[in-house]
Amino acid sequence: MQTRHYPATDNFLEALLKSQFTRLGPVFSDPEKYRLQIIYTRIDRNESQEPQFTDYHYGVDPDTYFYPASTVKLPAAALALEKLNDLRINISPETPFYTAPLMGVNTGVHRDITSPNRLPSIANYIRKIFLISDNDAYNRLYEWLGQEHFNKRLWEMGYRDVQIRHRVGLPLHEEANRWTNPVSFKLEQKILYQQPAQYSRLLFPQRSDLAGEAYYNHLDKLEMQPMDFSHRNRLRLTSLHQILRSIIFPEAVTIPQRFRLTDSDYRFLYRSMSAYPTKEYPGYDPTLYHQAYTKFLLYGGLKTQKIPDHIRIFNKPGWAYGFLTDTAYIVDLAKKTEFLLSASIFVNTSGILGDDHQAFEEIGKPFLQALGEIIYTAEVNRHRNILPDLSRFHLPID
Repeated sequence: MQTRHYPATDNFLEALLKSQFTRLGPVFSDPEKYRLQIIYTRIDRNESQEPQFTDYHYGVDPDTYFYPASTVKLPAAALALEKLNDLRINISPETPFYTAPLMGVNTGVHRDITSPNRLPSIANYIRKIFLISDNDAYNRLYEWLGQEHFNKRLWEMGYRDVQIRHRVGLPLHEEANRWTNPVSFKLEQKILYQQPAQYSRLLFPQRSDLAGEAYYNHLDKLEMQPMDFSHRNRLRLTSLHQILRSIIFPEAVTIPQRFRLTDSDYRFLYRSMSAYPTKEYPGYDPTLYHQAYTKFLLYGGLKTQKIPDHIRIFNKPGWAYGFLTDTAYIVDLAKKTEFLLSASIFVNTSGILGDDHQAFEEIGKPFLQALGEIIYTAEVNRHRNILPDLSRFHLPID
């Protein structure tokens, strides 16, 4: 299929947002302060059901840094499956996957109580990444991939600006994150594949990315200076949006931009990305991990939100240090509506990074909810010459 991907030639998005000024609150009143970036992709289908994309940008600036937080878990999940395929041996995502400890870096894993068989696997790590944005699950995929392969593969796909430099949620120095643990796949005590500890010799281009006026370090001590993100992960919104597009519509991107995944891999990713923690094993505590826990665009991550059965959201959010980001493909099966939407904001108002929970809840998530509602309403009311066939996204949610 030939890629049909067009930049917008009108100001539809900006005009729409301005018409909803009051609903978008303080973020839209001062977009520079909140580092607001939005990418909205309108999708039209031709007679053969091939998608044609029109991309609208608002405030998107490659020089405006945002900390991607857990959004880096999206490419990690796809690349973890791809690496299994590249091995060309009889290992599936459900094959038990063991991690050995690496002294001074990270612990090992030989059991996973969130898995039905109590054994760790690539598949269950991916499920946890999308269900509850589990940090350890991502870190185990980072160790499976290795820092060097993780980055080089994304660069090879055209994402030259990406820098995936570290695990998440662990207070490790830069050198420690170059090391990744030994891992192995075993079935009934038989070793199917072993990968020794790896060391990344990648040289990353120098950067200067600062945010805030002060921050709490890993010892919960207040440091009275801006936080330096120059050695932290970088994943620009344009790259994140395109990675999502390539997962949802692999046939509509160029071959170099496709992950090397099977149809089964894609079905598994779609199922995992759209699932809810209340519906999945092991039955996460709904007071902590409710249906909309990771659904910020359209539903604001609210405990009180009930997502209708005809809505599917295939997404990955991230939130840390005042930065809040979500990238989503949103589908209404009943109204034959589909669109891609990605947004990033910096909601820290105190200037102290690490003291952000209230701002996430009172400013960030309400903004993303309103943004999603505005785009969704516009899409539902938009005339389409040809309605999309969304059957491959009509996945079970029980």
